[in-house]
Amino acid sequence: MARIVMKFGGTSMAGIERIRNVARRIKHEVDAGHQVAVVVSAMSGETDRLVNFCREASPLYDPREYDVVVASGEQVTSGLLAIALQAIGVPARSWLGWQLPIHTSDAHASARIGEIETAWLKDGEVAVIPGFQGLTDDNRISTLGRGGSDTSAVAVAAAIKADRCDIYTDVDGVYTTDPRIVPRARKLKKVTYEEMLELASVGAKVLQTRSVGLAMKEGVRVQVLSSFDEPGPNETPGTMIVGEQEIDDVERQHITGIAHDKNEAKVTLIAVPDRPGAVATIFSPLADASINVDMIVQNVAHDTGSTDVTFTVPMAELTRAIDVLERQRETIGFTKLVHDTAVTKISVVGVGMRSHAGVAAMMFKSLADRGINILAITTSEIKVSVLIHEDYTELAVRVLHTAYGLDAEDAA
Repeated sequence: MARIVMKFGGTSMAGIERIRNVARRIKHEVDAGHQVAVVVSAMSGETDRLVNFCREASPLYDPREYDVVVASGEQVTSGLLAIALQAIGVPARSWLGWQLPIHTSDAHASARIGEIETAWLKDGEVAVIPGFQGLTDDNRISTLGRGGSDTSAVAVAAAIKADRCDIYTDVDGVYTTDPRIVPRARKLKKVTYEEMLELASVGAKVLQTRSVGLAMKEGVRVQVLSSFDEPGPNETPGTMIVGEQEIDDVERQHITGIAHDKNEAKVTLIAVPDRPGAVATIFSPLADASINVDMIVQNVAHDTGSTDVTFTVPMAELTRAIDVLERQRETIGFTKLVHDTAVTKISVVGVGMRSHAGVAAMMFKSLADRGINILAITTSEIKVSVLIHEDYTELAVRVLHTAYGLDAEDAA
């Protein structure tokens, strides 16, 4: 018998028929003799609806009351799923985040999970837990931020020492790249925590970055599956997210996947004084405003004693970033600010980079051969990312997918 946490996202819970389908899938695991706890998201679109209510009530809403409102979406689906399970003979009970409780920090709308008590875990009864929510030390409902249900599921799995955490979504696993762009993309059997963390951070939408980081920290084995496959012996296996020690060298390629992210904006400051500390005057105010900066390029100094500095910020933060920089124009000393939203970040990810040279060189040559200009570059130990014009997104992904030998041989 295994102890499993099953997490179902908003598309899986979007209506009573889908909730019944989820209940049948849970029953399949219970009938197999497994001990099961379930974490659910709100119905697809429901959290957006509740957030808009808060904004309409007051643009300067109290974040504590915001959490009360938006946490109600998961409360509804947890109760409905418990009812659906009981209707097919599966003993079940819903437990709200404050009833377990899931202790969190008091950073409302972006709380972090602390301790999770486990007295609620009972043999023979499925606990249905709303994701995304918890309880602060002063007994206020808290929420973890958008996408927080994945984090809730991993945290619950860690607390009860589950054998694995199954994340059910609208895709059947992690692919080498987006199959909608590259039909020959392959589903991966296993991916390391580090690779998944990088892929999630550079555009792959399968798992929330924070949940992967927590899984890596706690050693929780995570499986990504489709909630739309029928449970049973013919069910399509998903992708396991595991420690590097679980993946044999014979299974590993140099590159695991190619990701793309169109939610980046490029900012260039023209004629920044070329002096010590000049760059700090740019990025310190951005950091103080909690604006994340990714790629940074400083051009060769001009004869005039100045240089141009280019960097990227999340698209959603562009307006704030421009405002922060314009207010610091005199201190920084730039003469002009130029921004561009017609860009895409393309990333190649793989733990094999650690032991194989030439990965970046192949990327640069493959793009150059197709006339794709690189606007900026950033790297980590297992990732190389480049910024290109958005018109070349699909071409770049296809070219790199083939260049690194990731195309499925048996694809149509």
